[in-house]
Amino acid sequence: MFTGIVETTGTVAAIAEGGTNLTFTIASLLASELTIDQSVSHNGVCLTVTSVADGQYAVTAVDETLQKTNLGKLQIGSRVNLERCMPANGRFDGHIVQGHVDQTGVCTHVQDMDGSWLYDFKYNPDEADNVTVEKGSICINGVSLTVFNSEADSFRVTIIPYTYEHTTFRDLRAGDTVNLEFDIVGKYIKKMFGAYQSKG
Repeated sequence: MFTGIVETTGTVAAIAEGGTNLTFTIASLLASELTIDQSVSHNGVCLTVTSVADGQYAVTAVDETLQKTNLGKLQIGSRVNLERCMPANGRFDGHIVQGHVDQTGVCTHVQDMDGSWLYDFKYNPDEADNVTVEKGSICINGVSLTVFNSEADSFRVTIIPYTYEHTTFRDLRAGDTVNLEFDIVGKYIKKMFGAYQSKG
């Protein structure tokens, strides 16, 4: 489990094909602290470390993951947001993040507000029956954020300077695809409400 509080970024150093899978070699300051079999969130996607050496580590994304996230769009040199799984004795600074991306969305607008940045996103609500709520939580490329201007197929978030400088949000442009993990509590409530309506 994760919190959506990004620890650092990494850079894709190599990409290797293996059937329908892709293995990414990531260069990061975290590499020296990682161990094989450890779970790490990459742009919000939970992947398992398979090797560690010389300031780099490797993870493999299967076809299902590549089809449902933006990892298949990564290239050598791309930056990714990284977060290790939450320690059992740690503070819960973000929100409950599983590292299981629900669907992708698209950044539609970026606005520099001279001290903060506004980002607008659209997603297909029919694709996975997901919803946002005003002042609720959303995880975008592994970053835990608060939603406002919540609509049926769109929402907006504000980024503070620290987040802008220490995550891949500074690389994000209108038209870019992002990974979205919707609030787990909201997903359960919507599912329960849908089951109740179907019985009525």
